[in-house]
Amino acid sequence: MKLPRRRFLHLAAGAAALPALSRIAKAQAYPTRPVRLIVPFAPGGASDITARLIGQWLSERLGQPIIVENRPGGGGNIGTEAVVRAPADGYTLLLCGTPNATNAALYDKLNFNFIRDIAPVAGIEREPHVMVVNPSVPAKTVPEFIAYAKANPGKVTMASGGMGTPSHVFGELFKMMAGVDMVHAPYRSRSLPALIYSIDATVVGKMIWRVAAVTASARGDEVFELVHGLGL
Repeated sequence: MKLPRRRFLHLAAGAAALPALSRIAKAQAYPTRPVRLIVPFAPGGASDITARLIGQWLSERLGQPIIVENRPGGGGNIGTEAVVRAPADGYTLLLCGTPNATNAALYDKLNFNFIRDIAPVAGIEREPHVMVVNPSVPAKTVPEFIAYAKANPGKVTMASGGMGTPSHVFGELFKMMAGVDMVHAPYRSRSLPALIYSIDATVVGKMIWRVAAVTASARGDEVFELVHGLGL
């Protein structure tokens, strides 16, 4: 039987569309196996807690386990590079944040280009940031603390979650704006235990530190909150 030309073209177009429809159906089936969510910081910090809350929600929504994997080090660069090197199949995700924006300016020889190599999926949160001090510091307000730091140059310790982390960058900005000389004491991660019980003078950090500061103050006056404000 000889098909009319128009009928033939319709059938041919339909046949050509079948592979695309097959790919769409396959994409809609995602995920078909567990998904890794890489956290480029140590367990116990704000990023880790956020990832585990998001992971639980995603697992219930997608019907597959979300495996949270901590890859700390290098101010977040080690975990980020692990995701960059992973297959681009959607089964390795990165919980990124402020360090990924600042690291490009802080590290000369990164093995990846964050803007080029990572595709954004969704915004998750906005966080307030906090400055707290050990109660032994004779300052109860920010102006009082600035005056104290100026009277004791180089004697006040500023703890952070590591070189290049938001707490470090915010602390350096505070030093510049206030005109004070404080000694930076970087810890290995933004993990709460590493910081909250090691406060010498001040911590500039994330929301979880504010919550913990209130709890700690209630049970033993370990810290005193000076100020908090909204950060990215």
